[in-house]
Amino acid sequence: MQGIFLDDEGVKPFITEEEYAKMCKKVEKAHDMLEKKNGKGSDMLGWLDLPANRDEAEIERIKKCAERINKQADVFVVIGIGGSYLGAKAVIDLFDNTFSNLQSYSERKHPQILFAGNNLSGKYLRNLVEFLEDKDFAINVVSKSGSTLEPAVTFRTLKLLLEKKYGNVLAATRIYVTTDPEKGILHDLAVKNEYEMFKIPRDVGGRYSVLTAVGLLPMAVANINFEDILDGAQFASFVFNNRDVSNNDCYKYAVYRNILREKEKDIEILASYEPSFQYFIEWFKQLFGESEGKDGKGIFPAGVNFTTDLHSMGQLIQDGKRNIFETVINVQVDRSLIYLPEIEDNFDNLNYLAGKEIDYINKQAYKGTLKAHIDGNVPNMVINLEDVTEYNIGQLIYFFEKACAISGYVLGVNPFDQPGVEAYKKNMLGLLKEEEK
Repeated sequence: MQGIFLDDEGVKPFITEEEYAKMCKKVEKAHDMLEKKNGKGSDMLGWLDLPANRDEAEIERIKKCAERINKQADVFVVIGIGGSYLGAKAVIDLFDNTFSNLQSYSERKHPQILFAGNNLSGKYLRNLVEFLEDKDFAINVVSKSGSTLEPAVTFRTLKLLLEKKYGNVLAATRIYVTTDPEKGILHDLAVKNEYEMFKIPRDVGGRYSVLTAVGLLPMAVANINFEDILDGAQFASFVFNNRDVSNNDCYKYAVYRNILREKEKDIEILASYEPSFQYFIEWFKQLFGESEGKDGKGIFPAGVNFTTDLHSMGQLIQDGKRNIFETVINVQVDRSLIYLPEIEDNFDNLNYLAGKEIDYINKQAYKGTLKAHIDGNVPNMVINLEDVTEYNIGQLIYFFEKACAISGYVLGVNPFDQPGVEAYKKNMLGLLKEEEK
């Protein structure tokens, strides 16, 4: 069952029929390149069929490891950067209680889940070590190469802390490695020390890896039904593979955003009216930023959380430079069922809203903002998400992955490499090694 739909009424006034027809042909060509696997980066298309081509043995192993982690640890630390943590955190934030890490274990029903290895801040790492010193904890280090500096620094530090607390043998039972299935620093270390190891398929890049063990193990520890997420993504892989743009909302989204780019709307703002989508927006930013931003090209991906950011970024979006467009994730069904109470003295003059669901008030803010921004010459697309369920989030993940790949081919770049990231790493490591001399 399809749980996401594209509303294009807020973008149509900005686009002509000729522009639309011309871009449809480019998207159809990009579709053919993906299908025939003859485009740039064609050796990294494993994510396309990932939901259908599941490794059932590994899925069962993930479930068993999650049960073990839930028994052995008060805190579960996921060590990774970029695609090695953003997708997992995005999904966990969507389904966990907003204040999960402040709840007791009996309320939360799983270990506290922390994410580390995504920066080089001494303060952050010091605070993390101090927090973990008196906790029972386990770690999942995620890195295809094992040599990325940020997670490597954190892993070394926490590995030594584990060994100090439990001894080398017991510490090894609390270390879970997600890495290249055949080679690399982490692979070799895991084999040597008999760490539980999960694979990152060699034909799946980091930012497309959320539906591999990279994302599935942390989801399982958080008691999220990840198989429903895979089912939703599998359904999306069929629905969003229709070459006919008029019957494919994913391709339609790619058409619109690329027409807007050609009209010098080169900043896309992904907006949500639910704070729990904050890290989904961060995942989106990495997905499109690393995929499109090369060869002097690309749409700059940004994100806002409304209504909060209406009080910071709202002015610029409404009246600033007209080089932006918005894509809004609108959750149609809210299950919080919290209402504004009525009070006798009506000190805040809000009794006219008494008895209304807070979500109803939020939806009016959404509708009012949408109209204001369109009137202010900001094209808007709305992705209507029927409900926040695992099945629908699986569809949403695949929707953006597929649209990103299509957009990259329309742009004429390789959507699956990241040479600019490698440039900063080379300079950083060069400076660090220079100091040794």
